[in-house]
Amino acid sequence: MMGLDSIETDYLIVGSGAVGMAFADVLFHETDHSMIVVDRHHAPGGHWNDAYPFLQLHQASATYGVNSRDLGDGLRDPTVLNLGMCERASSASILFYYERLMREFVASGRLRYFPMCEYDGDFDERHLLTSLTSGKKAEPHVRDKVVDTSHLNTAVPSAQPPKYRVAAELDCVPPNALARVKWPPTGYVVIGAGKTAIDACLWLLDNQVSPDDICWIMPRDPWLQNRANLQPGEEFFEQTFGAFAIQAEVAANAETIDDLFVRLEATGQLLRLNTDVTPTMYHGAIVSLAELEVLRQIKNVVRMGRVQSIERGRILLERGSVESDPQRLYIDCSARGVERRAAVPVFAGRRITPQMVRALQPTFSAALIAHVEVSFDGDAEKNEICTPIPMSDAPEDWLSMMLMNLVNQGRWRRDARLMDWIVHSRLDGFSGLARKVLPDDTEKLALLHRYGHAASSAVPNLTRLISTAPAAH
Repeated sequence: MMGLDSIETDYLIVGSGAVGMAFADVLFHETDHSMIVVDRHHAPGGHWNDAYPFLQLHQASATYGVNSRDLGDGLRDPTVLNLGMCERASSASILFYYERLMREFVASGRLRYFPMCEYDGDFDERHLLTSLTSGKKAEPHVRDKVVDTSHLNTAVPSAQPPKYRVAAELDCVPPNALARVKWPPTGYVVIGAGKTAIDACLWLLDNQVSPDDICWIMPRDPWLQNRANLQPGEEFFEQTFGAFAIQAEVAANAETIDDLFVRLEATGQLLRLNTDVTPTMYHGAIVSLAELEVLRQIKNVVRMGRVQSIERGRILLERGSVESDPQRLYIDCSARGVERRAAVPVFAGRRITPQMVRALQPTFSAALIAHVEVSFDGDAEKNEICTPIPMSDAPEDWLSMMLMNLVNQGRWRRDARLMDWIVHSRLDGFSGLARKVLPDDTEKLALLHRYGHAASSAVPNLTRLISTAPAAH
């Protein structure tokens, strides 16, 4: 393999997606270490290379990307459904952002990038790289550590086939194909209930498709986050920190798990598509209230479990079947997204496995882990700081995520140097706003004190509630 036969490096980072880039960025700016980054994709950005063209971040751009550089221009959304909220980057702008960063990293001479390569090593002593285009192999020498970003691997429909059978004469496509439709089918069938399915439905409705022409196969109804409560800007301080305080108060005072979700919905913290259907899924997807109202225009929602097969005239599901039309376009949005895996130690000898240490914030988590790697000594201390938070699946996971967020944040606050890094981290988005509150701003201080008081009470109550939850799924 050209250029790799005798190469040595300090760190080998496997994956140039959002997590790998956030980790590499901190090493680049906080150390003088050398790096190799290897990825099977042709360009940096990970799953964004496979994403549908109308994909946007569900969270604000201000909390995504790498720590050293803004993603976007700090603008406000001009569109009707998210008017005035913080901008959210598109897939094209994210890929351009990562491409520019990688070029600058490579130009420095401290990072070497090898796209279209597979890592076939053991993440310990043997590091084997194989070119996907030539088949050539090389074994670089790694002086320090290997960073395995695959634990937070994101699956998108275009990169994997459906897990159900589809009759050969039917058109079942990933959402990528929607932007290439040349003539209207007799209708659209959207399969899935997560972020991708929501995006597909919103895109169809925004492109003149009648809600009556959409059938939405919803295996599980999701709880959704309210985008208005997650805005990292000065003008949103009261709304955002008010939401943080409310969530902590609900967590501190709820008598049962059911009571907790009743309170979260009543206070506008969590949303659902149909108030008559109890959600059984929580993946952290985010919508605006205006988007939710638009989605509710789709009345043909099928709730019979997962698709088993699609035949010429019907769709077979776990709990029944529905008639269908072979001239419909079936849109597969059933990919899992971030895979749910059991947590492993982040730091284990010569292997680093980035995971979320703040719930649903993979890039901040990766940057923090990289900073801890270069600023603290010993795996035991590093792992105490970086306790992983597994990806959510069921609604009960909201409780464990909230609890682990509070516990991790409490641990970080005990280290002044670490907290100084966090409040100045671009990817945090919120701690810096809290730190900027002036002593004479009594209303904002009262809101922060309200949150802090509730958070301390939430930890024991969440622990109690979690002990009453159903057996692990």
